Amino acid sequence: MSPLFKNRDWNIPQGVRIAFSTRRDGVSECPYESLNLGLHVGDSEEKVLINRALIHERFGLPDFPAWLEQTHSTRVIEADNQTVHNADGSYSERLKQVCVVMTADCLPVLLCDRNGTEVAAVHAGWKGLCDGVIEVALDKFKSDKAHLIAYLGPAIGPDVFEVGEEVREMFVSQHPQSSIFFLKKEPSASLKNEPSASEGENSTPSNQKYLADLQGLARFRLNLAGVTEIYQADICTFKNSDDYFSYRRDKVTGRMASFIWLE
Repeated sequence: MSPLFKNRDWNIPQGVRIAFSTRRDGVSECPYESLNLGLHVGDSEEKVLINRALIHERFGLPDFPAWLEQTHSTRVIEADNQTVHNADGSYSERLKQVCVVMTADCLPVLLCDRNGTEVAAVHAGWKGLCDGVIEVALDKFKSDKAHLIAYLGPAIGPDVFEVGEEVREMFVSQHPQSSIFFLKKEPSASLKNEPSASEGENSTPSNQKYLADLQGLARFRLNLAGVTEIYQADICTFKNSDDYFSYRRDKVTGRMASFIWLE
């Protein structure tokens, strides 16, 4: 298991450490096999805690991570490894405090400043992303946003992440430029001859689907906020069943985790 903070193509400031887990080399059984880190998905608590201990050792974490109860919200808290908070992001300036988020298709976003004095971890599903969870996390930083760095971890890819018209409209209503991150999906042959829910040349079928670029939307929102240095793991969780959990693919499944901390 090799954490991505060794990626030579990524500029990671001195004193900052990041890591992303996979689903490999744990103790959980099917359908959570094998390195499931989520306590909320139906897996054995004993096995999850063993997996978390394995991660602690393999990644050389300096302290217990600040695990969260994630709810697809925009709440970002001060990282606290003594209490489990309902939140979708955490921030810290403290040395050795590990910020962490769990995902299984949603986008993990890790943030730090170029001087290596502040870090944050964000869980960005489409809902949290649209509602502004990244912007809330950025506002926690004392450093100017132009001096921040973002790392986008493994997530569902743009050629398989299907969403409805209502999701596209939520993003486009905020920023019309967001439309470029949605590719209209042609209806299946069985649906082509069915009448639409409304009439008229410009009407939109009620079953219209789009392929959404989650990482592209995140980069766009980061750029709008003033963050220009962004690195991305070009890994699709949906397509890589050997290495990554995927809720869209399997429904009942485990969770990976993304970590960031100051040495």
